Amino acid sequence: MSRLARCVMIQGTASSVGKSVIATALCRVLRDRGWRVAPFKAQNMSLNAAVTPAGEEIGRAQAAQAEAAGIPPRALMNPILLKPEGDGRSQVVVLGRVRGSVAAREYWTTRRALWPTVRDALRGLRGEFDVVVIEGAGSPAELNLRGSDLANMRVARACGASVVLVADIERGGVFAQVLGTLDLLRPAERALVKGVLVNKFRGDRELFASGVRALRRRAGVPVLGVLPYAPDLGVPPEDSLSLADTPREGALDVAVVRYPRISNFDDFAPLVAAGARVRYVSAAGALGVPDLLVLPGSKATIADLEWLRGCGLGARIRALADAGVPILGICGGFQMLGVELHDPHGADGAPARVHGLGLLPARTRFTDAKRTVPVAGAVASPTALGAIVGMDVSGYELHLGITERDGCPPFADLVRSTSGERVADGAVSADGLVVGTYVHGLFGGPSVREALLGALARRRGIAFAPTALPADPYAAVARWFAASVDVDGFLAAVGLASRG
Repeated sequence: MSRLARCVMIQGTASSVGKSVIATALCRVLRDRGWRVAPFKAQNMSLNAAVTPAGEEIGRAQAAQAEAAGIPPRALMNPILLKPEGDGRSQVVVLGRVRGSVAAREYWTTRRALWPTVRDALRGLRGEFDVVVIEGAGSPAELNLRGSDLANMRVARACGASVVLVADIERGGVFAQVLGTLDLLRPAERALVKGVLVNKFRGDRELFASGVRALRRRAGVPVLGVLPYAPDLGVPPEDSLSLADTPREGALDVAVVRYPRISNFDDFAPLVAAGARVRYVSAAGALGVPDLLVLPGSKATIADLEWLRGCGLGARIRALADAGVPILGICGGFQMLGVELHDPHGADGAPARVHGLGLLPARTRFTDAKRTVPVAGAVASPTALGAIVGMDVSGYELHLGITERDGCPPFADLVRSTSGERVADGAVSADGLVVGTYVHGLFGGPSVREALLGALARRRGIAFAPTALPADPYAAVARWFAASVDVDGFLAAVGLASRG
């Protein structure tokens, strides 16, 4: 019988301390050292999702970690994905497929039944790889959740993982974070913790040397590194907390509507990296007159459309369209731009039939079937987004609903990879200023991204040279990690000093 992979688990003192980024970095560092490594997160709650080559839906962070490890993403890497829908409900995705929609109370009292799915998925990965890098969820010290834990110490105990605890010094109270978490763990759980990483440090790390010594002395485990604050490491965030960050300055202004249930907002990270200013707007008065207005994906399209109207953004979007501002809708945003959205059976929320914003002659009918499929093809029609006809497009569809055009041209001609089906995607207005598409990841490739930004710059009458994105997007996060952590010492601490 082959030996099962060793496991390293990155847990945190809280949410948003940097677990995903550190797990991604570790996947790349181990790969670069010749290990066959796979990521794993038992349960993820996120509206940033990705589609695997097999058409399975998983958390975007685990897909990125698989990319960093140099392997295709798979549903086993994130067996449970929760996608909040609002009103205390979430869609439950199990092994890449929608299981249903449940109320929070119902899920938290019945989720123990999903433990065999988690256990078997992890064991499956351990049978194929040398190392599994596991990411925890939130904090392992939530006493009220201990009995139904699926994502933290129960996982660590099941595989004998070496746990590394990550704390966020930027938010303050780092000693309380670390020592309080360790104090609340059971003795057998605390014994699994092999070290601490202090993340998001600003300033001269030598000034924290005494703090490192104090943490080591009081925690009884080594401080394996003090990692500097770095906002642009190219790792997609898991939740919308990052949208509150001050947008990075750029010569071009891209405004993205931030609905209450915004999803897949990582679509726009390549625009930021290329030098555009991408800001998220939830009030009509803050919209201004951007160079490009984007309606992104939504987990509850009709509810978010009604929110748009109620807060005044709907009217402001129509006014910007009349003023000639280019508008792009992706997925749910594309559906909102049409003339009608019909949900006869409540697939998107409560049954409803509503008018869209009326900026594209297209109608959407929601069905229970969710489309999750990688796509590739080429732009089919002229638009105000640049001279992009014929340019390659690739990404994935991830949506409910079927949209039919009424006399307008499609945005792209695509092939769905899992079936080979050829489809005409999206819609383009008669003047080319309003574009809708179902393709997530549209700006991942350089051709469309750079042509779009170039066209926006010409409309503004400014010179703009897009920053080229690195060919290897995960090399930077690996360098960031290795520059602040004694990698040999880290690997020794977690039991990976040798392959024996």
